[in-house]
Amino acid sequence: MLVNHLMKQIDQFRDERNWRQFHNEKDLAISISLEASELLELFQWKSSEEVLQTNSLELKEELADVLIYSFMLASNLGCSVEEIMEEKLARNMEKYPVAESYGSKKKYTELRGEK
Repeated sequence: MLVNHLMKQIDQFRDERNWRQFHNEKDLAISISLEASELLELFQWKSSEEVLQTNSLELKEELADVLIYSFMLASNLGCSVEEIMEEKLARNMEKYPVAESYGSKKKYTELRGEK
């Protein structure tokens, strides 16, 4: 499957450089946040359209960095990316039933009248 192939490529890249020693769970979580901030920075003071027109390469690279660090963290934790995403999507389907959430930006607690 594609996800497993990518995971192997990422691990191989890291292992060939002996970088696993630097990629503990804490530092990977920090790196995910930092890369997500760099992705977000591209949008600062601009519309989505402006960013998409002028920064598409940077946007793709920052998104790739977030995903690569996320895959590394999943690998360290022994998590199957496919499994955890499928499980999360199943939970989201329960929290956001189509009939209640279609076309709505409300959080699941608002959909059910909870606080």
